[in-house]
Amino acid sequence: MTTRQSETPMSHAPESQPPESSSSDATASGRANASSEIGSKISRSAIVGAIFLMATSAIGPGFITQTATFTAQMGAAFAFAIFASILIDIAIQLNIWRMVTSSGKRAAQLASSAVPGSGILLSVLIVIGGLAFNIGNIAGGGLGLNALLGIDPKLGGLLTGVLAIGIFLFKRAGKVVDTVVLVLGIGMIILTCIVAIVSNPPVGEALRQSIAPDTINFATVTTIVGGTVGGYITYSGAHRYLDSGKTGPENAGSVMRSALSGIIVTGVMRYVLFLAILGVVASGVALDLDSSVANPAGQAFAAVLGDAGMRIFGAIFWAAALSSVIGAAYTSATFLSAFSTRLKGGWPLQLATVAFIVVSLIVYLALGTAPATLLVFVGGFNGLILPIGLTIFMYIGWFRPRLLRTDSYPKWLLIIGTAATLVTWYTATQSVGPIFAMIGIGG
Repeated sequence: MTTRQSETPMSHAPESQPPESSSSDATASGRANASSEIGSKISRSAIVGAIFLMATSAIGPGFITQTATFTAQMGAAFAFAIFASILIDIAIQLNIWRMVTSSGKRAAQLASSAVPGSGILLSVLIVIGGLAFNIGNIAGGGLGLNALLGIDPKLGGLLTGVLAIGIFLFKRAGKVVDTVVLVLGIGMIILTCIVAIVSNPPVGEALRQSIAPDTINFATVTTIVGGTVGGYITYSGAHRYLDSGKTGPENAGSVMRSALSGIIVTGVMRYVLFLAILGVVASGVALDLDSSVANPAGQAFAAVLGDAGMRIFGAIFWAAALSSVIGAAYTSATFLSAFSTRLKGGWPLQLATVAFIVVSLIVYLALGTAPATLLVFVGGFNGLILPIGLTIFMYIGWFRPRLLRTDSYPKWLLIIGTAATLVTWYTATQSVGPIFAMIGIGG
């Protein structure tokens, strides 16, 4: 289109051929409008995808199991950890989304621009944390199929990992699964709301303990924060938003609204899920937390909706695990480009993602730890490494704002971001021992 315009500019068009010139302009204008519409659709798709990716990553099998486990252990006092996780989530995600999109660079590139070598450190942490997440996601797939079909969790995990590899390699299958996961995701929201209403939880007590808890367990705070915003989840939404093309400080308003939309959706779902399980626990139902087939969240749903509730929950839980396996592997693999430019896209990146899933599957099958325990531990582990990456980005905001294409980054964002970073450092140092004790390391 550009070539035709340069060859026959309007100012030099022959007077004897106005119809052809007019037709050419109309065609060019039509193509430009069509191109603009396609670009707009791609942009909207990327923005919606960013919100959906952050939301689904934050409410995966790990968070569901963590919430059920800690609610069974702590009762209404766990509301404080939920509330704290939402506040920390807001402070972290608003900063990471804005910094990444304003700079137009992925997290590892931005970090290395500020502190040479820090991008590699960040990539190592994300890959290690992503591996832990993915082992947990495969464990979640095993629990889901156990609840749905009654098969052994190990076999269920194996089937989940193999299917995830097949879906990733065959794109058409992936589109079908995307649709199924979306439908089941909506089903999860509806099912959770039903259980939350029927189980009749002590809402007033939960709200009180959100602000003034009877007891505070730092390991639970670290675990739930790590399970909802730790590891690859911190950067998944922001990286996806880059695909919209709406980068730079001039698009900060749109970025912040999108991030806040995702946070509100996940925040509401966290509380609803917590209240649903709290109602079951408060009624006197004891949940199995320790056996090899323990599925505390599934048992809570079964207590309210019977065997059918357990089966439906199993299908939804498995779908969440399957999509999380693919998402965690792919996002973690993109950080490997910090070590080799060949891994920026194409088959090398696909093979790296497949290898990531294979390694996760092998480690899961080799471990003797119960799947539910693994799902809780990986959240805690990612909560331990979370403050390291946050520290790098707070340094950029305070001292290197030019990397974000601005002379002054918003101080209110820096203040809440720094506060969240300090809190995550404190909770991490206080909970290292209890978190590793979950899998029999230390005590």
